[in-house]
Amino acid sequence: MRAALPPEALDATDRLLINRLQDGLPLTHAPFAPVAQEAGISEAEVVDRITHMREIGAITRFGPFLDAEAMGGAFCLCAMAVPADRFESVMTSVNAMPEVAHNYERQHKLNMWFVLACEKPDQIAEAAARIEGETGLKVLLFPKRHEFFIGFRVEA
Repeated sequence: MRAALPPEALDATDRLLINRLQDGLPLTHAPFAPVAQEAGISEAEVVDRITHMREIGAITRFGPFLDAEAMGGAFCLCAMAVPADRFESVMTSVNAMPEVAHNYERQHKLNMWFVLACEKPDQIAEAAARIEGETGLKVLLFPKRHEFFIGFRVEA
């Protein structure tokens, strides 16, 4: 489990960037320019700060959120019951798969939850079968029935 960052790990500019960048960036040749101007720093410093926040674990990823289904692909939430003594090795195998979008450990019998993102819907079952073959563990599939957009934001 990840430890919380100390309060001084992020300064006011870092917090402004986290809050502002959740709203998206313009599709221009200089997408960081507006937020850099707002923060009173250079575009290069915006990129450096994003990199640093990623390195210290303040943010886990930075990039676009792509809708695989809108492009003809598919997403599927998956879960596995992984023995504690095998968790690290199974996690490494699962995370090495290009179809795995993200992976979380939970305190539950089903202690590994991840999302498969595939170019075609029929590839979900194929990816799950490969994971089962590599790990010897059952992958439970929880396909989406209905999508709800909740507009999730986290204030830094």
